[in-house]
Amino acid sequence: MQILVFYVNTKLKKIFHSLLLLYLLSSCNHQNKKIVSEDFVDSLINHYSPSPLGIANEKEKQFWKSRIDPKLAGYVNESRYAGCLSINFHLYGDIDSLKKSDSVLEKINNDFNHKEASTNLALATHCVTEHRFMQADSFLQKAKELGLRPYESNASSFDIDFELGRFENAKISLKAIENPNDYGYCFRKSKMEHLNGMLDSSIHSMLLAASVAGDNNYLKDIALANAADLCIHSGDLQKANDLYMQCIRMNSDDFHSMIGLGWIALVHDGNDSLAKRIFQFVLSKNKLPDAFFKLTQASGNMHDTALLAKYARAFEEKATDNRYGRMYNKYLLQLYTSVLPKPAKAEMISKDELNNRATPQTYAWYAWALFCNNKKEEAYKIFEGHVSGKPLEGLELYWMGMMMDGLDKKYNAIEFFKAAYKNKYDLDPSYVKVIEKRLDL
Repeated sequence: MQILVFYVNTKLKKIFHSLLLLYLLSSCNHQNKKIVSEDFVDSLINHYSPSPLGIANEKEKQFWKSRIDPKLAGYVNESRYAGCLSINFHLYGDIDSLKKSDSVLEKINNDFNHKEASTNLALATHCVTEHRFMQADSFLQKAKELGLRPYESNASSFDIDFELGRFENAKISLKAIENPNDYGYCFRKSKMEHLNGMLDSSIHSMLLAASVAGDNNYLKDIALANAADLCIHSGDLQKANDLYMQCIRMNSDDFHSMIGLGWIALVHDGNDSLAKRIFQFVLSKNKLPDAFFKLTQASGNMHDTALLAKYARAFEEKATDNRYGRMYNKYLLQLYTSVLPKPAKAEMISKDELNNRATPQTYAWYAWALFCNNKKEEAYKIFEGHVSGKPLEGLELYWMGMMMDGLDKKYNAIEFFKAAYKNKYDLDPSYVKVIEKRLDL
């Protein structure tokens, strides 16, 4: 009887080992499976045409512009024209459109003696886009004094408090607009959940925002693209890919989602050539510097030092244009502490960010810049006082790991690297390789 049991157990073990081997092979094949469809990208690039939204917005823009009389103070025509200019920026990255929209709104404000609440609110929104957060707060407070509806007041308060790191105030504003059937509430709830590390809930809330957007494909597209970004953060790149494709089918001018596909091709599929092709296509259609930055990362992953330097300098030249203000400080800091080593500039940029918004993230930037500028004691004091124990994103976790490693605090470094590795698909591939080496993965 004992012999029989031993024989059965041995046979079961062999079957189990065989099944385990098949599972592991299947798992490896699944992990190595290419996600981004080259056929989809081919179709996207070869058959691109401006979106119906872009075409309609251009017609609207020209219509409202034609109704403006420069000799007379106006409100409706000018406001609608400014709105169209803003949409043009969000679609095609034309910073001149956003600056022109600012000018039109400022003229309205002056013509009407700064008494229009909606104009001040629009200017506050523009300031958030341009990362002028303190100025955004000033415009919002003025709009509140003039009279805003409760929803507008609380929603805008959340946006600005969230960016300024006033998270308790943001929570109060979010509670005041609580409504699971409201796009704005669900979108903002997702941001708060992400901040609190509730990633699954954050994705759910962002997808819910998309579902309650109704027939407004512009808002739906924004929510779905944000959900895709969150899926990359969580490591579900197949879901992110599917959402990005849905966005592009809905809006052929969704260049953010195109870059998302390129990023998946780069960091998951190892398809450098496809990633570069997507980034170069976006560069040909959208005027923002983002594609240059992605091409920098792709070139670094390909170990093409000449192209790496070329794209890094091209990004720097464009992103430091005064019209962008602080919009690209985080990316410049990344370059100035790596492929374009300029530690003094890195420190200057990060200190400027602290004046703009003092959050655990920006304090981490400042600590990292100080460390890179050989001010190690000062860097560690900033870390202890403003960063330690606070929630950070993948890039900041990586920077703190590198700083701890440089300060010979190996245990702390390992813990930061472990945390950063959980968000490895958010990170530059070269950073991931450093982490894997440090962790012996």
